[in-house]
Amino acid sequence: GAELMARVYALLLIPVLSDIGFAINFHLPVNSVKCLYEDTQENVLFAGEYELSDEPRTTTDLKIIDSKGFLLYIRQNATKGRFSFTTEKQDKFDLCFYSSGKVPDQMVKLNVKSGVEAQDRKGTENWEKLTPLEAKMKEIEQLAQSIAESSVFFMKRKEEMESTNASTNSRVLFLSIISMACLSALALWQVFYLKRFFKTRKLIE
Repeated sequence: GAELMARVYALLLIPVLSDIGFAINFHLPVNSVKCLYEDTQENVLFAGEYELSDEPRTTTDLKIIDSKGFLLYIRQNATKGRFSFTTEKQDKFDLCFYSSGKVPDQMVKLNVKSGVEAQDRKGTENWEKLTPLEAKMKEIEQLAQSIAESSVFFMKRKEEMESTNASTNSRVLFLSIISMACLSALALWQVFYLKRFFKTRKLIE
């Protein structure tokens, strides 16, 4: 159980594809922190809605923070609302709910969209002039472009990971060789020392 505002930092690892978004419901234990994290590319729009069950003796704050600790969004005593922001660079951000109070769990409903799905296209002047078929084709075109950009992003991430793995493997191999050399040297020293010890004791010729 929670004691004296004990913070239980639980990461909900949810793979979220850029431009698809996600919707999730979960229980938020009192006096705890629950976070979702997302890796994203630059210049991506994120928009979300959240709603928490009403618990009079519990207050919950919502913070969205990038990898350097910069606040992208904050709402104290969050109950229901919306947020949106556009990423300036390739980064990782955490979306965290901080709970404090004296009553049982709260139910959190969260719906996040990103990229093309997060854009409010129907409110724009050009969009209103399009026929339903043209609007649908335009939406498919934007989605296809976004998928292509996401593919480039994931390819870059794959190359970075492969480079990191290659570097890690080289270091592991180097350390293994050093370890084997040290062990071999230690074994030779032990043999030499024991032989000298037994000779001194005149146990061997």
